[in-house]
Amino acid sequence: MSTVPARVVRVAKRRFELRADQVERAMLDVRPEPISSHYVVIDNRRFPPKQVIGAMTGVDRADFTSHQARRILMGLGFAAGRQPREEETERRYETRAAHGGDASEPSARPLPSRPSAETLAPYVGEWVATRGPRVLTFATDPRAVVSWLAEHRQEADSMFRVPADELRAGGLAPL
Repeated sequence: MSTVPARVVRVAKRRFELRADQVERAMLDVRPEPISSHYVVIDNRRFPPKQVIGAMTGVDRADFTSHQARRILMGLGFAAGRQPREEETERRYETRAAHGGDASEPSARPLPSRPSAETLAPYVGEWVATRGPRVLTFATDPRAVVSWLAEHRQEADSMFRVPADELRAGGLAPL
């Protein structure tokens, strides 16, 4: 029996008892769906809150809101955030430049074109599809990544296998 206290929540007028460790275990082998706006972080991966609550409760996603799902998951201790739309990021950059902002200043730079090493750390050895600084999806087989992109009508900037160590990242052959 777990020592983590259960939290009683209501989703679509139904009562559920959820624990953070239970959510982590349930989502371990689940591939995150595309994030349109809000997300929660579970085991260093970003999930749409409705995907998580739907998976945990079996309640149809049309019967609750993203905000309700997000609030429940934050109450369990998961970090949550809102993903800026790409056009918002571009507009902020253009506005700074138009008002005399120097493009070389850190505050005026656009988002990085690739995910950071910290973002990629949970995907070591996996194939990932990325758009800007975000990982859209991952799998052990590149065909599964392409299939997911097609199924969800997503386009990636790049697709690559996250190297397991610096030797492989640098392209050096092992001795």
